[in-house]
Amino acid sequence: MQKLVLASNNAGKVKEFQALLAPLNFQVIPQGELGIPSAEEPHHTFVENALAKARHASALSGLPALADDSGICAHALDGMPGVLSARYAGDQGNDAANNQKLIQELKGQADRGAHYVCALVFVNGVNDPEPIIVQTRWYGQIIEQATGSNGFGYDPHFFLPEQKLTAAQLDPAQKNLISHRGQALRELIAQLKSRA
Repeated sequence: MQKLVLASNNAGKVKEFQALLAPLNFQVIPQGELGIPSAEEPHHTFVENALAKARHASALSGLPALADDSGICAHALDGMPGVLSARYAGDQGNDAANNQKLIQELKGQADRGAHYVCALVFVNGVNDPEPIIVQTRWYGQIIEQATGSNGFGYDPHFFLPEQKLTAAQLDPAQKNLISHRGQALRELIAQLKSRA
């Protein structure tokens, strides 16, 4: 199996990536297991942050690296929280506080449309001149009442009209089929296979 460092310590993401990359013979190692600290994410776009994280993880591990930068963009809020999704309420990884702030910001807004964005970047090494970059969207609506216990982040408030469920009500296999991350990873895998 080929080792691949994942530039994330988010347990939910690690689990999703391990499941989706297993068929390609990649052993996904979270950067924390290698003592790699999180990279700075100073950029205003998902792609730039993902590229910075991938190069950082590859530089410190000497391994190929995969990074994603993802978040939710509410249409009525001009795309916020966007790249600030994980720390929207100021506390990294506090899902409850982030969701509460988003619901509060959307009070009185008629447009509850939103989309998840996933930017995935794969680098063979720190100076890879041709990183694989994929960006996808997953559309839904923000609802006030949290529903479902699967998923993480904004999933309990992200309602999918076609499924009549929130992202947190989907079972993991179903979510991987339709989510922004699942879409991006399938596109990335197709590009990795075409380079092999």
